[in-house]
Amino acid sequence: MTEASPHNLVRSELSSVPEVADGSREKGPLEAYCGERPVYPTWALDAIAHTPEVTYFHVEGAKLELLMWGTIGNPGVLLLHGNGAHAGWWSFIAPFLAKSGYRVAALSFSGMGGSDWRETYTMDLFADEVLGACAEAGLAASGQPPVIIAHSFGGVPAIYTALKAADRVGGLILLDSPIEPPGEEWKGPPKRTAPNRVYATLNDGLARFRLAPPQSCENHWALDHIARGSLKQVEGGWTWQFDPFLWNSFAPMIMSERASRLQVPTIVMRGGNSFLMEDRIFTYMKTIFPTGTGFVTIPEAQHHLLLDQPLATIAALESSLAGISILPKTPMRG
Repeated sequence: MTEASPHNLVRSELSSVPEVADGSREKGPLEAYCGERPVYPTWALDAIAHTPEVTYFHVEGAKLELLMWGTIGNPGVLLLHGNGAHAGWWSFIAPFLAKSGYRVAALSFSGMGGSDWRETYTMDLFADEVLGACAEAGLAASGQPPVIIAHSFGGVPAIYTALKAADRVGGLILLDSPIEPPGEEWKGPPKRTAPNRVYATLNDGLARFRLAPPQSCENHWALDHIARGSLKQVEGGWTWQFDPFLWNSFAPMIMSERASRLQVPTIVMRGGNSFLMEDRIFTYMKTIFPTGTGFVTIPEAQHHLLLDQPLATIAALESSLAGISILPKTPMRG
């Protein structure tokens, strides 16, 4: 595949929240609301009203944000967000899982959300953050290790953690987290030299929010909710919470060989209209995961399936979690 292919063009945009230092870039769909909230569906308002318990814990000197729902002692589920996102992306998803009887936690990785930034980021650190979140939230209190649900970039540390500490991970559900064939692996977003832009008002920041990689999303309420959680107040105005220099020290890992060594129940889920997990990529992934891995497509969903098809995603997650709970916990290959 050449550098000019649609797949690589979309991948090149996978760089956290899309607005960086260039003020000339087009504004997003929230501009039309002038800072007012779009109409939220009743079900989403009800879910968001189940406010999580918020706590912080430390891994190698960084304070990490953790949101929690449900009762300790129920089967555990840890939710991992994508690149440049934050734990709040799950706040209208997690309450449904908690209501279904799970102890649920959502982590903001270091350098993102309300967690501290680091001088240097490594996959080992991200894995330690995942394991630390499981321990802090009591996700193994049921006697069974938790299932990790991960979107996009979050699937990489999820797989890495499941290999590093297989006895502490009960299963994986990977949401639109592509693994490309050899020679097509993503090299990460361009290195950043400029800090995140500061906007004079919250409304200015909301107007600049767009998804990366770019896609349409009719659920403006979902964009509004996650955009508000993506901005923080600083001297002179508002700016994005994510560390713009994270990828200057961190590089993606080649995951194809690692995926084949997984020994926990795994389900790979994609959006049916996802650019990043088009049929060719999805077919390739079916050849590298262990026998017994489940593969699910959510129709009409794009890469950010949590946002454009949230109810279908919730239903698929609840079904997948029920399936993993009855799958064998012994190695699925070898």
